[in-house]
Amino acid sequence: MLRILFALCLTLLTTAAQAETEIKEVTSPGGINAWVVEEPSIPFVALELRFRGGASLDLPGKRGATNLMTALLEEGSGDMAAQEFQATLEDLAASFSFRASDDLISVSARFLTENKEEVIALLRQALIDPRFDQDALDRVRAQVISGIASDAKTPNAIASATFNAAAFGDHPYGSATDGTVESVGALTQQDMIDAHRNALVKDRLYVSVVGNTTAETVGALLDDLLGDLPQEGPPLPQDVAFGLDGGVTVVDFETPQAVAFFGHSGIERDDEDFFAAFIINHVLGAGGFESRLMTEVREKRGLTYGIGSSLVPKFNAEMILGRVASSNETIAEAIEVTRNEWARMAQEGLTAEELATAKTYLTGEYPLRFDGNADIAKIMVAMQVIGLTPDYVVDRNAFVEEVTLEQVNRVAAELLRPDDLHFVVVGQPVGLESTQ
Repeated sequence: MLRILFALCLTLLTTAAQAETEIKEVTSPGGINAWVVEEPSIPFVALELRFRGGASLDLPGKRGATNLMTALLEEGSGDMAAQEFQATLEDLAASFSFRASDDLISVSARFLTENKEEVIALLRQALIDPRFDQDALDRVRAQVISGIASDAKTPNAIASATFNAAAFGDHPYGSATDGTVESVGALTQQDMIDAHRNALVKDRLYVSVVGNTTAETVGALLDDLLGDLPQEGPPLPQDVAFGLDGGVTVVDFETPQAVAFFGHSGIERDDEDFFAAFIINHVLGAGGFESRLMTEVREKRGLTYGIGSSLVPKFNAEMILGRVASSNETIAEAIEVTRNEWARMAQEGLTAEELATAKTYLTGEYPLRFDGNADIAKIMVAMQVIGLTPDYVVDRNAFVEEVTLEQVNRVAAELLRPDDLHFVVVGQPVGLESTQ
C-alpha cells in the first residue's frame, strides 16, 4: 500500500501528460462541480464537501447555532434516531465527520467502494433530512456548553477569545463559533432548522472525490447526494478591518505559566506576494526548531517550550498570529525577544542561506502531504475553496522557487510591523501591564 500511495503522490506532481493519475473536473447533470482523482488500486473512497459561510452565518442573537446544528447532523435523520443512525454507519464500515468553523462547514466521508450506494444514501439523509430530535438537541447542547465552560478556564482559549473580540468586535470573527452558555442554552429546534437551511446550500459548495470511482459516475452520485439542497443562502458577511492597535492586554488569571496570543493584520491569500510571505513566516516562526523565534526564545534563552507563528488568511480578514507560553516571571522577556525578532526580520530581512534552506524544506515536504486518498481529497477541496486551479498541484513548488531574496526582503519590511503587534497575556505576568 505504501508503494501505491507514494506512486500517487508522485503522479499528482507530474505534468498532465505524464500523470497516471490526474485531477478531473466534473459537472453533474444538476450543475454541481467537483474535482475527482480516480485511484482504483484501493477499494476505498474519500469524499470532501465544503460549504462557504460556516458559523459566520449565525443569525443575530443565535451565536453557536450553526456549530450546534452541524454537531446534530449524525444524531438522527429520516426515520432513524441517533442510535440507529450510528449503528448503520458502523455496519457499513464508513465514517462521517461534520464540523463548523468561522468560514466553512466541512463534511468528510470515508467508505469502501462496495458500500458506496448505501453510504451515500445515509449521508444524503443526514444532510437533507436531519431530525433535530429534542433529546439529541438537549444532549449535544449539554456537551457544547460543557466545552464552553471548560474554555472559560483555559488560558489558551481565554487569550485567543480576548484577542479576537478586541480585533473584530461585533463581526462573527469577534466571538467563538460555539457561542456562549447563554446563547446556546436558548437555541431551539427551529433555530436548528433555520441554521441548516441557511448553511447547506449548493451555490457555496465545493466537492472533491478521491478513490476507487470514476469521473463518469461521480456526477450522478453528487446529484443523488446533494441535489435536493437549496440553491442559494443568505448574504455572506462583509470584510472586516483588523481593529487592534499595537500594545499589551493583560487578563488576570491564576496560573503558574502565562500564555500570550499575539499578532497583527496580514496578507491575502491571492496577493502576488503571498509566497514571499509564506517563506518569511516559515523562517520567522513556522519552521519548528529551525525558526528564528524558536531559536531566540527557546534555544538561546530557555524562556518557553515552544513558540510559533502562522499566516491566517480568512475570507473576510487576514492576520499573522503567534502564541507563546512562559512563566509569569519570564513572559515579559519572551514578549520583548519576540518583538525584537519581528523587528530584526523587518529591518534586515532573510539571508540568502535562510531563503535557500526554506525553499528546500517547503518544496521537499509538499509531496509528502499527498499521503492517501483522504489527504488528497482534503487538499483538493481546499484548493477549490481558495480559488486555485488543478494546475496548482504541479506549479506550487515553482511558485516557491520563484521568490527572490529582493522580493522576500521587501515583503518582510511591509508585512512585519513590530509596533503593530498586540499581545494578549493571560496569567499574572511580572512587569507587564495593559497598555489600553
